[in-house]
Amino acid sequence: MSRVIHVFRSPDRFIAGTVGQPGDRTFYLQAIHEKRVVSVMLEKQQVQVLADRVGAMLDEVRKRFGAPIPPPADEFTDTDPLVSPVEPEFRVGTMGLGWDAEAGSVVVELLALTEGEVDESVVLGDAEEGPDALRVFLVPERAREFVARAHSIVSAGRPTCPLCGEPLDPEGHLCIRLNGYRRGVHIDPHEAPDSDDDE
Repeated sequence: MSRVIHVFRSPDRFIAGTVGQPGDRTFYLQAIHEKRVVSVMLEKQQVQVLADRVGAMLDEVRKRFGAPIPPPADEFTDTDPLVSPVEPEFRVGTMGLGWDAEAGSVVVELLALTEGEVDESVVLGDAEEGPDALRVFLVPERAREFVARAHSIVSAGRPTCPLCGEPLDPEGHLCIRLNGYRRGVHIDPHEAPDSDDDE
């Protein structure tokens, strides 16, 4: 069966988003153009890696080619949620990234998870055989917005333990760095309050 490549050359939106509560969130990327919506499911770490790589690519393109690339941004204007219902086309396995100099766009390609290894020639290619894919072209401004929103989505989860870096649950946290023990309170005897006993 031939593969399906969902191509968005000028999407109205390309965003990261989640469904569920912190600690039980499912991560998605969604490309939208007019009434066409394609959603893919992926891991939190994949969202982080993709955002980092897109940001690094924009910096490299600006440095190497002097392209008019906006600086990194912490803010983003698209704060709307994912378009519901969220029905993923596939779970992401391989991710590809490129720069289309002619279009002046970052090209993001997300390929469906497969059991075997993916041939590199399939990534950002139009081979008839291979995993289904979502391919999105983003102008630099939209790419920076994607990065800012993705970083915000990733960091909006549970806070992390300052000792071990693992997520903290509302019910409590058994920290591996403390080996199951709680830290005791140490009182310096020289700073202890005076005794109430009479002499």
